[in-house]
Amino acid sequence: WLKPEWLGSARSPSAASAPFAASVATMVKISVLRDCLNGIVNAEKRGKRQVLVRPNSKVIIKFLQVMQKHGYIGDLEIVDDHRAGKVVVDLVGRINKCGVISPRFDVTLDGIEQLAS
Repeated sequence: WLKPEWLGSARSPSAASAPFAASVATMVKISVLRDCLNGIVNAEKRGKRQVLVRPNSKVIIKFLQVMQKHGYIGDLEIVDDHRAGKVVVDLVGRINKCGVISPRFDVTLDGIEQLAS
């Protein structure tokens, strides 16, 4: 799938002959909360008892504490690995579906039903 003109010549390398060499981008996670909730829902569907969520953030911890307070998940174990961190979540089998409403804007209680459908 590489074309010869992309590779350029050994004598005169130029940015015009190699379009991928000029802009090498790394992938970044856009929404860690979305990845966390998708991992929890997928583990719940497969019948798992625990799920490992990474990377960790303050938003994820606060969200999972609210879910724990309402009885949707069990204990949380925060693993500090001196990097982004991990969270081990004990599942109790009560989650049918959960996800992120994006972008995060203020919603009244009546407006949640409109956004969910």
